[in-house]
This record gives sequence, C-alpha cells and structure tokens, in this order.
Amino acid sequence: MEDNTKQPLTADASLYNGQPTDTGSSCPSARLTSCTPSISKNKGGVSVKNVPSRNKQWFVLRVSYGRIIKAKAFVEAKGLECYVPLRYKEVRKQGKKRIITEPLLPSFLFVHATAEQVETLIHDNKVVANESRALLSYYFDHTIHRQDNSNRNPPLTIRDEAMNNFIRLNSIKNPYVIPVTSNNVQFKLGDNVVVIEGEFKGVHGRVARIAGQQRVIVELFDECLVATAYVPKEAMKHYNEI
Repeated sequence: MEDNTKQPLTADASLYNGQPTDTGSSCPSARLTSCTPSISKNKGGVSVKNVPSRNKQWFVLRVSYGRIIKAKAFVEAKGLECYVPLRYKEVRKQGKKRIITEPLLPSFLFVHATAEQVETLIHDNKVVANESRALLSYYFDHTIHRQDNSNRNPPLTIRDEAMNNFIRLNSIKNPYVIPVTSNNVQFKLGDNVVVIEGEFKGVHGRVARIAGQQRVIVELFDECLVATAYVPKEAMKHYNEI
C-alpha cells in the first residue's frame, strides 16, 4: 500500500493567489522533516544555514515508488537527519479551494550524514523483513568516477551552500514554486542571479522562462530543478553585481 503523502494546511486566503503574507513562520518541509540545524526560526524569518560538519554531507538517496513517508521514518529511526521538500498545491474539494502539501520530489530523500552512516543505512534497508524491494538506494553522480574504481560512479552529494539555497526556496509558502524539467525550461545563457527583493530574497539560481513567465531556477542535479514563482527583473541582480 502506498503512502498517503498529501496533507491539508491551515492557510490564510493570501495563499490562494500565490501571494503569501507569511513567508517566515513555517517551512513547507516542516511536517515531513525533523527539527534540525538546517531550519531554524529568527525574527527575520527562516534561517537555512547548516551547522558545518567536517564529516557529514548531504547525500541524495532514491526512494522506491510511493514510500517516501516510510523512508523518512526509517532514516529517522536510525537517528539521522533527513530532509523531504514539500510543495504547496491548490485543490478543489466539494467546491471549495484548499491548499495541501505533497512531496516536491517523491523519488528522492536528502540525508545529512557521514559516508559510513549512509552505507550502513543502505545495507540495513535491504535486509528488512517482509520487504520485496529495497526502500532506499544510492543516486550516483554520473559526472565523475570513483578514485578507487574508474568504472564506477560515486554517490551524489550536495554542497552545503547549494542545499541551503534549495531549502531556502522550499521554505516559502507559495503554490507557484514548482518542480520542472529541462525540457520545459528556456534558460538565458549567463543569467546567474540572486533575488534581492520580495519573498524569494536571497535565493540564487538561473533566470528562465516557464509558460511565458520569468522565474529563477534552482538546480541541485539533473533530475532536481525547482522554479520560483514570477520574479520581476528589477528584483534580481547578476552574481558579479553583488
């Protein structure tokens, strides 16, 4: 049986038109993410700075279909930090508009741990009783090869700075923050920007046009591209202008 990952949210009417008035009081990952140093509250809103660790890294793990909730529970039972980004989605139920949350990337789980901890995690989940398929598996970095074996790729890890930026974007209550694919993104070459005004302030990414709207794309890896809502030109600056 698959996980029921959609959850209702209590939201004010401003959420329904994609113009949230509260972008710092909660994070879209809050209901699927343990309280960790990655997400903390302050007077200015949501802080997404990770506490640096010499040994821990953000690993990208694949989750077998429909089992993201089970995977999260499994990882947390091992005492490890994990992150499940959620998206806000507007739906109609019995003629009324509601905002629900659902996994932004239902095939992926981000785990902050040492390489040894993740290796143990992957091994343990393959020997769980009564399971016909592995709950978790590595997502490999196909851009490089392992130093000890040139025929194999290492597990994909995400830099802390890139993960912080990704969490920052997904901490914003806006149903127009959406996952996209390279097929429906038209990048403007060289337009690497940081948003300097509005609810997406501080988000770094690349300018793109999606469905005729100018947005900023945050890309962690080939299968993980997430777009902001519309961002006006005057609310962005190129990296070299900061």
